[in-house]
Amino acid sequence: MADVSKTDNLPFPILIGDIGGTNARFSILTDAYAEPRHFPNVRTADFPTIDEAIQKTVLDTTSVQPRSAILAVAGPIDGDEIDLTNCDWIVRPKAMISELGFEDVLVLNDFEAQALAVASLPAEYREPIGDSGEPQLASRVVLGPGTGLGVAGLVHAQHTWFPVPGEGGHVDIGPRSDRDFQIFPHIERIEGRISAEQLLCGRGLVNIYRAICAADGIDPKLAIPADVTALGLSGDDRQAAETIELFVTYLGRLAGDMALIFMARGGVYLAGGISQKIVTALKKPEFRIQFEDKAPHSELMRTIPTYVVTHPLAAPAGLASYARAPSSYGISTDGRRWRR
Repeated sequence: MADVSKTDNLPFPILIGDIGGTNARFSILTDAYAEPRHFPNVRTADFPTIDEAIQKTVLDTTSVQPRSAILAVAGPIDGDEIDLTNCDWIVRPKAMISELGFEDVLVLNDFEAQALAVASLPAEYREPIGDSGEPQLASRVVLGPGTGLGVAGLVHAQHTWFPVPGEGGHVDIGPRSDRDFQIFPHIERIEGRISAEQLLCGRGLVNIYRAICAADGIDPKLAIPADVTALGLSGDDRQAAETIELFVTYLGRLAGDMALIFMARGGVYLAGGISQKIVTALKKPEFRIQFEDKAPHSELMRTIPTYVVTHPLAAPAGLASYARAPSSYGISTDGRRWRR
């Protein structure tokens, strides 16, 4: 393992933030041995800026004032102003240092944080999908259908975990079955293409449902993801039930593709709220059938385990693990860390 300078350690107390498209979760880690103190979840729509959310929900409510911050954000990190993909907040680390009093701010990708979590996720926090045995100490993949679709890799080399953030949720996805070819013409294209995130997230559930209704020649009755999920899982609405079946099908195909890209013998982990809500559907045969249907490598795919992450705060747990011992992970902070 490469020698890491002591300057890689952020000064405690550390604010930990998991910033998604809909919700933000904050906690404070007072030292390397403490358990994080969690604050109530924040709806991103309730605050015009992340700075105001931090000030009002954290800094104004505790006497423990963090000296540094590690933030995981849903979007690519490029420059001093970081736009989030699925909400209006903009992360400005320099402004956080000058106005909120931080000495040190590190910004990671939100699924990089999920990857940190699954590096050492205990068995109690992973629900197996299929029967492929225990994961190997090998590269892994995390996928998370939620407000958007997050994807990250976790490469294991030289006794170190290297999270690999990316925007894999925006890869192209296309039809395979006869039913797919009936449905896909009714899915809206964005700049000429259909990406995985248009199907495999909350709004994706609605997109699939509407396309099924259009293919069946009926008017859609449902408009929000929670209704599609509830009626689909109960079987009380035929189009919603097929929506869940196809969602699982497409998620299985994409998960298998990502497993091949990373040679993820350590497993594929499904994070995010949607995965936890549809565990019963994921445990049906279709997910693993689609996951393994990768000729000429179907036999290899059968050896790769798949799980649903059930930890209620997986990403913050991953960030806390890094904050305690940054030298245990191969994370480059170049262009992603700001100091006073």
